[in-house]
Amino acid sequence: MRFLLSRTAGMVVVLFLVTLFTFAIFFLFSGDPAPQICGQNCTPERIDQIRANLGVDQPFWVQFWGYLGGLFAGRSYTMGGDVVECAAPCLGYSFQTSQVVGDMIMQRLPISATIAIGAAVFWLLGGLASGLLSAVNEGKFLDRFFAGLTLSSMAIPNYVLALALQFLLVVTLGWLPFPQAVAFGDDPTQWFLNFIMPWVVLSISFAAVYTRLTRANVIDTLQENFVRTARAKGLRPSLVWRRHALRPALTPIVTIFGMDIAGLLGGAVITETVFGMNGVGKLTADSITTNDQPVIMAVTLLSAFFVIVGNMVVDLLYSAIDPRVRTGARA
Repeated sequence: MRFLLSRTAGMVVVLFLVTLFTFAIFFLFSGDPAPQICGQNCTPERIDQIRANLGVDQPFWVQFWGYLGGLFAGRSYTMGGDVVECAAPCLGYSFQTSQVVGDMIMQRLPISATIAIGAAVFWLLGGLASGLLSAVNEGKFLDRFFAGLTLSSMAIPNYVLALALQFLLVVTLGWLPFPQAVAFGDDPTQWFLNFIMPWVVLSISFAAVYTRLTRANVIDTLQENFVRTARAKGLRPSLVWRRHALRPALTPIVTIFGMDIAGLLGGAVITETVFGMNGVGKLTADSITTNDQPVIMAVTLLSAFFVIVGNMVVDLLYSAIDPRVRTGARA
């Protein structure tokens, strides 16, 4: 419990600092959004009214505490003569699309989560399996084959692979449809067929990294004294691999997997944009193009939240895999 409470307190502090830092960047370095929202034929009085509605005419700390209060208690925005209520946690209001930012993100988050989780399953299983096979066959043909495959996978950009797969599997062979968001409950088969290409494209480079990391960790672990002792005792090779070699080798994998999946939940920008999947990543790209600052800031904070929570989950998994972490925390 002490370990969990200390990590939770640290997460809250880091989230506050990230919110403050992100808000300061947008306050100090971003341009005035009022003229862009108002349009070309706009009067100075109208621009001042928009600034007042946005709250950007207030000092920095007034704006920051208002934004922070909206995360916990909600806030109101004035749009023309109407008042728009933004319930907690209020991530802002997009005056360009006339939508609450939280609603925009929640509409698209399931697509990003589906892409991220599906790709994570692909790269985790593929990376661990190929890494173990490479370690078992160190120096042999299979090891060299996976080494060449991983180098090729890491060298191909995601957008190139995505376009190549679309041309081959959709246009030329007609095996798959053009990817679009299909609910699993509507048609599981079509759901799988529509998401298979984004999963493969997003997972291919990650799988290459996991293959190399798993291979290196397993080979290093097999050189440890406790593995030699287990073999000297006459334990079965499968038991030595499973209980003594694989478990210590997985601890670095747990760390990077937690960070990778947490980062992807904030949106896979390139993959979603190339395939036209209307997830958080594509929302981010569109918002950057139109300079929709409330949306950009909300996605930044959401990504930071996922990364910090992912780091906390990694710490807890680390303590379960390696009891020395809990011992160090108590000490």
